[in-house]
Amino acid sequence: MKRQIFVAMSLAASFCASASLGFGQSRVCDPHTYGAKADGVTKDTHAIQAAIDHCAQKAGGIVKLSAGTFVSGPIVLKSAVTLEIDKGATLLGSSDHADYRPKVEFRQPAVEPLVIATDASHVSIVGGGVIDGAGESWWKMARGVKDAGVMGNHPRPRLVVFDHCTHVRVEGVTLQNSAFWQLVPYYSDDIVIRNIRVLAPANSPNTDAVDPFSSSNITIDHLYADVGDDDIAIKSGAINSPGGDLLSKNIHITDSTFLHGHGLSVGSEIAGGMQNLVAERIHFNGTANGIRVKANRDRGNDVGHLVFRDIDMKDVKTPILISEYYPKALPEGDVAPAPVTHLTPFFHDISIENLRAEGSEVAGVIFGLPESRVERVVLKNVSIQATKGLTIGYAEVSGENVSIQPQSGKPIASLAGAKVSIK
Repeated sequence: MKRQIFVAMSLAASFCASASLGFGQSRVCDPHTYGAKADGVTKDTHAIQAAIDHCAQKAGGIVKLSAGTFVSGPIVLKSAVTLEIDKGATLLGSSDHADYRPKVEFRQPAVEPLVIATDASHVSIVGGGVIDGAGESWWKMARGVKDAGVMGNHPRPRLVVFDHCTHVRVEGVTLQNSAFWQLVPYYSDDIVIRNIRVLAPANSPNTDAVDPFSSSNITIDHLYADVGDDDIAIKSGAINSPGGDLLSKNIHITDSTFLHGHGLSVGSEIAGGMQNLVAERIHFNGTANGIRVKANRDRGNDVGHLVFRDIDMKDVKTPILISEYYPKALPEGDVAPAPVTHLTPFFHDISIENLRAEGSEVAGVIFGLPESRVERVVLKNVSIQATKGLTIGYAEVSGENVSIQPQSGKPIASLAGAKVSIK
C-alpha cells in the first residue's frame, strides 16, 4: 500500500513538473535542476541553457526563473519555449566581456547578444521580472570611440534579439541597461510586444528601446521607454547597403509613454524601406524628438503610409522631424540635386493628426532632398508651442486646423522646394 501511494505521488509530481503541452498547459524546466544558483555571483549560463535545451527537446515548455539574480552569458532560446522571469527575479548579463563571442549579426561584425532566438517559432519572454544587460562597462568604452553607434563599429552586445523568428511574444518584463540596442526583432514576423518597460540612463549611448528591423506584422502596446537613444527605431538596412534588404511593414504602436530618449523614429538605417505604420495614443515627456522620420542619401529607400494620431508632448525639443539629411535636421546652405540610387530616401504619405505639444524648442522640420521631395504630408488638428517655428523645404505639406505658436519668428518658414497649403 505504501509503495502504491509513493508511486502515485511520484507520478503526480512528475506531471506537475512536466505537464502536457495541450489545453494551455506547459512543461516547466527549472534551471535549478541543472545547477543554477541565482545568487548574483555564480554564472548560471550553462544551467539556464540546459533547461532551455531540455524543454526544446521535449517539444517546448516554460523555462522559469524564480526569485534571485541569475548571472549569465549569452543564451539561445528555442522554438516553443517561453522564458518566464518572475517578479523578484533578474537575468543579469555577465560583466565579463570575454563571455560575448564575436559573430556576424545583421550582416555586420558584432558580438553575441545576451538573449537570442534564431529561426525559431512560437517563442516568448514573459513575466514580471528583469533582464539587465549590465551595460555600464561597455558604455564607458563606447563614449571614447567615434561613430560607436554605427553597426559594425565597436561591437557591443544587444540585449534581446529575435533573428528570423515567427510568432514572438514579449510581455510584462522589464528590459534595462543593454550595452547596445535592447529589443530587436530582425527579419521576423508576427510579433507582440506588450506591457513592457525598457530603461537605461539618459547618457547611455545607443540604448534604443525597441528596434524592429526588416520585420512585419508587429504590435507594440503599452511600452514604457526611458532610455539613452531612440524609444522606438524602425529599421531595415545598414548604411551603404548593397541592396537586398527586406522592408519593415505593418507596425501598430499604441498607448505608450516615452520619457528620456530620441523619440519615435523611422530610420535612420532604412535601406529596405518601411510601409504601413500606425502610432496612436502616445505620450512624450522630455524626449529629444517626438515623431522622427530620418535617413540620408547613403541609407534610404521608399518610406510611406505612416499615420501618427492622438499624440501629446511636453518639453519635447522637436515635436516633428522629417528629414533626409540625417544626422543633421537641415541642410547647410544650398543643396545640389544628386543622382537617384537604390539608397535615395523617398518619404511620402505621412499623416499627423490630433497632436498637442508645449514647451518645445523648435516646432518642427520637414525637409526633403532636391532629387527626392517629401510628398503628401498632412497635418490635422496640430497645436505646437515652441521657441521657433516649423521649417519646410523640398516638401509638400498640407494641413487643417494647424496652430504653430513660436516665441519669435514666423510660425512656418517655407524654403526652397516647399509647397505648403496649411489652414
